[in-house]
Amino acid sequence: MNLISYINRIVAKGNVDNISRTQYYYRYYVRNPEIEWSFLASIVSRNAGWNMTDLKGIYLPQVLPKSLREQMFHTYERANWLIFLDAFPQLMLHELSKRYNTSFFHLLKYFHVSEFMQKEWRTFWETKDRKRLMAALIINEQNVIQKPVISHPYYKRKVFHSFPFLVQDWLHYSSVLFPTIAGKLYGFSVHDFTDVDERIRLGKKLAWLLFHPDYYHDFKQFSERTEHTGSRQDYEQYIGMGKRRDTPFLRMAFPIIQHHRGDFSDWYKPIKRTEKWFKPIRTPKKYQITNWYLNKQNHLHNAISILTTKNAW
Repeated sequence: MNLISYINRIVAKGNVDNISRTQYYYRYYVRNPEIEWSFLASIVSRNAGWNMTDLKGIYLPQVLPKSLREQMFHTYERANWLIFLDAFPQLMLHELSKRYNTSFFHLLKYFHVSEFMQKEWRTFWETKDRKRLMAALIINEQNVIQKPVISHPYYKRKVFHSFPFLVQDWLHYSSVLFPTIAGKLYGFSVHDFTDVDERIRLGKKLAWLLFHPDYYHDFKQFSERTEHTGSRQDYEQYIGMGKRRDTPFLRMAFPIIQHHRGDFSDWYKPIKRTEKWFKPIRTPKKYQITNWYLNKQNHLHNAISILTTKNAW
């Protein structure tokens, strides 16, 4: 069996769209619970889907031009496609190494995985240190998207420097949510999204929360019982708002995008020093954000209604 071809086929099947990525990450975690990052990736992928369908929902199309909404969708889609393309071969090589009780991590280089992660997987194979691997994968994947998406001149000009994005970032309107079937929302607001240090810090906070012993089982229960459709109705159904669906199913809203990876350069080679990213975070104080989030959504929707009413006059 040619392992490289086999893994490439699996990755291609899983990297079709946001729905398939979310499913593949979670199913992998169920099979390999020691790779905690895969559960985190599935939840963050759900959030990416909800952000995507917002662009085709009731509210944002009233205030954002179609061209910007399409560019924002392609930004989410491109970043998440690149992360899956980089990360899932790593996960597969771990699963195969575990199954055959022999290390296959020497094959990482054939998937253009960074030297940083090649070293970290070898360390994990020896130490079984879940927390360090979690941090390493967060560090790696945020650096993987920095140059081709976050710092890319096209996305920087069209999306990250656009007025709506800057306002959303400044006012903390964007959040990563961990829902529960009890109707509570946990998570953190997103700020300074273009700063790789801030995204890594956010990822580590999310990992801390996801595996918090008081909440982990609630988050896992939500993931087990709730099919990911991309619509915010996935979690709004549990909040008891009596709210009608205002964002569509993702696969009814967006086509399948054909991607190509042109740049295979290793982000780690010019950096090397990564110790700062492994430092422990301060324990977050506020992470049960149900009321905060619902108020933010109401403010945003009311502002959009006021703007569109004025424009109508």
